[in-house]
Amino acid sequence: MRIDGTPISDRSVYFIAEAGVNHNGDLQTARRLIDAAVESGADAVKFQSYVAEELVASDAPKAEYQDEAVEEKSQLEMLREYELSRDEQRDLISYCDEVGITFLSTPFDRESAAFLDECDVDAIKIGSGELNNYPLLETVAAMDRPAIVSTGMATMSEVVDAYEIFAEAGTDDQLVMLHCTSSYPASIEHVNLRSMRAMDDALPIPIGYSDHTQAVETPALAVAAGATVIEKHLTLDRSMEGPDHQASMEPDDLSESISLARTAAVARGRPDKRVTPPEEEIKFVARKGLYAREPVEAGQTFTREDVAIKRPARGLPPTEYETVLGSRAATTLERDDPITESAVDSPESE
Repeated sequence: MRIDGTPISDRSVYFIAEAGVNHNGDLQTARRLIDAAVESGADAVKFQSYVAEELVASDAPKAEYQDEAVEEKSQLEMLREYELSRDEQRDLISYCDEVGITFLSTPFDRESAAFLDECDVDAIKIGSGELNNYPLLETVAAMDRPAIVSTGMATMSEVVDAYEIFAEAGTDDQLVMLHCTSSYPASIEHVNLRSMRAMDDALPIPIGYSDHTQAVETPALAVAAGATVIEKHLTLDRSMEGPDHQASMEPDDLSESISLARTAAVARGRPDKRVTPPEEEIKFVARKGLYAREPVEAGQTFTREDVAIKRPARGLPPTEYETVLGSRAATTLERDDPITESAVDSPESE
């Protein structure tokens, strides 16, 4: 699976800077967020595509964290203020192409998803709140383009049910699902990164993590735990008015977080246990072999007094120690000569 030519692989990490609505409805601020994402080293920058009246009812309450950040507006008024027009989104898509970063967006309705499809975006991101919005999932699954689906507030059965929509459409080979804790900001004790292991065991697709903590280290911890895609909120200034700024990272912190995550991806390595190339030389020096403790005559039976275990790893390995004891020497050995296979008579030769 690739997004805009970049492979989604357990040998690396794909990092999404979540601009969301942290532009506060201002196109120039949105462009500055794109610049910050580029400078931080992110692979993609993500916005939100919606029509406020289609997203929430007129009397919809705000979440507590939203109410604390934006006190005097209803949720509908807040979303209207932060809504980007279709033309503004096209502008941002062009600007991302110009500066060399992948544009992503989260649609909250089928019409917005269709708009993104018409714009030929490289992938569609589905937010946690839409995990059980089957009409939207079915619309996106039918597009046959990469999809990234967050799973905050969900049980495993809900995650599997959402996955099945893409499987039935035959596009699950283009799907990534992200573990997420839908709290803003999320506390470390609620992150539960081991959920990714359960998702990985249950689903034959890449698994990632959408982070709402304020810690720069959390994405790296998630990568070490198996995440191949990371999403992290970006703001120009945490003190700005708006619902998501407090759970977001300023550019310098995001840059550090991305660097740590990429280091973790390198350190994570392969899922098997093997000897690395640099270890081969050290292995010979640090491991041991069987040696003659004192001179041994040909035909002499090896006893514990005759066999030493020393560095380096010449001759037979220590695993053969008990096999050598009681065998006869096939050749004469001097002190510290390695006991090789040819230096020991096999039982068949007796």
